Amino acid sequence: MKLATTTYPVLETIRKRWSPRAFASYPVAPETLHQVFEAASWAASAMNEQPWRYLYAHHADQETFQKMVDCLLPGNQPWAKNAPVLILALAKTHYDNGTPNGAALHDLGLANGNLILEATALGLHGHFMGGFDVAKTREVFQLPENLQPVAFIALGYLGEAEQLEEPFLSREKAPRQRKGVEEIAFHNQLPA
Repeated sequence: MKLATTTYPVLETIRKRWSPRAFASYPVAPETLHQVFEAASWAASAMNEQPWRYLYAHHADQETFQKMVDCLLPGNQPWAKNAPVLILALAKTHYDNGTPNGAALHDLGLANGNLILEATALGLHGHFMGGFDVAKTREVFQLPENLQPVAFIALGYLGEAEQLEEPFLSREKAPRQRKGVEEIAFHNQLPA
């Protein structure tokens, strides 16, 4: 496990959260997965709309799981195909009356944050992927127009880095890095 080295103290669960590509082969129990989705369901949302939706498949659900793998771009397929669970995170972009929900992506992000922190607290790890074919995903899963596919998530227990081939092995072993607080938070005014 690669703990984050922080400048300021943060919750231990935040320090433990990282995005591996190597997953152990054993499955995630349905109750555990439901607990992770329960955490997502309690995220804050504008107007309490709760615009997040999740479609998921266990590795054992061969047909649906393979459809998800096939929607990923080639840079994600070699390692994501070994995750015990793949999740498609979607945002409901319009209210039921047809008005656009400008906060839908933000709210899905909050739900995803809850999901991944709960997963981390349970000993799971997740890797979010924006590298997927949106049009193919829409077609394969027959998504209605008001559901926007936003990210796939590979979820499972941490595996051994050595099970990965390059360039993934090097990425797995690379140190974690983040911009310093002074690069992202500014008092009173943004720099010129």
